[in-house]
Parts: sequence; structure tokens; C-alpha cells
Amino acid sequence: MNEIVQHPCVAHAQKRWHFMKAKKFDQQFDDGADITASLDVSKGRRVLQAQKRVNVDFPTWMVDSLDREASRLGVTRQSVIKVWLAERLQATTSHAPLQRTTKVATHR
Repeated sequence: MNEIVQHPCVAHAQKRWHFMKAKKFDQQFDDGADITASLDVSKGRRVLQAQKRVNVDFPTWMVDSLDREASRLGVTRQSVIKVWLAERLQATTSHAPLQRTTKVATHR
């Protein structure tokens, strides 16, 4: 079987970039036009959103509680943990009172 393999430079040369003046780009954006074809998102990244894997050990009762909350919300356990941690960190850095997303029983 003869398979044609293109050299990477040839494939790159076939891709045509669409350039436009900044003024025209801004105008299209301001008009609400779809400008995504004019963007090169191949090397785009979200600022301060780099991922780092961490392992945390939780007591069984805590995992069970997280799973119940995740099931109630229809999301993953990881999503619950991320949102709750983000809320707590945001409240801590802004010195604002913590707004709980769910009722937490207080032990007396």
C-alpha cells in the first residue's frame, strides 16, 4: 500500500493565515461579529490557570459527604472540592465573610 506522507513544512505552507488591520478587527469585534477565524488560538493559554496535580487523603466520612453533595448537584466530587476551595480562598484573600453554598451542621 502506497501512502502519501506530507512533510510538516508542506502542511504548514498550505495553511493560509488571514490577516487584517487592527482597526477592522476592533470594529468587527465591537459589532459582535464572529472573529474566531481571525485568531490564532494554537498557543493560547489561560492566565493563572496552569494545572498541578495534588494528592490529598480524606477521611471516609468526608469522601461520603462530598459524594452526596456532588450527586445532589449533578457534578463530580472533584468539581465540588475545587469550587469549595476556590470560595474559601477567595473569601480569605478578600477578608469577606465566607458564604457557604450548603448548610453545614454546627457541633456544640
